[in-house]
Amino acid sequence: MSSLYLVVALAEMAIAALLTVRLGLGPTTSDRIVALNALTTQAMLALLFFAAYADRTSYLDAALWPASFDYLGTIVWARYLERGLL
Repeated sequence: MSSLYLVVALAEMAIAALLTVRLGLGPTTSDRIVALNALTTQAMLALLFFAAYADRTSYLDAALWPASFDYLGTIVWARYLERGLL
């Protein structure tokens, strides 16, 4: 079962690599913001699955804090876009 966690973590990192390409090629600022939000989410999921694979609970805190701030960062960027400041 633990090898399945490692496979899922590697698959999440592969998705994160594709999102990195989208982050660089996004034609608009909003496309890049969505790609950054999804990239952070995928990286946190990969870290959570790796924590399950390695049986380390200390990785859970390292994954949950950035994930919660990523959501707030997306809201801030959306407010800037809504006001036309970018």
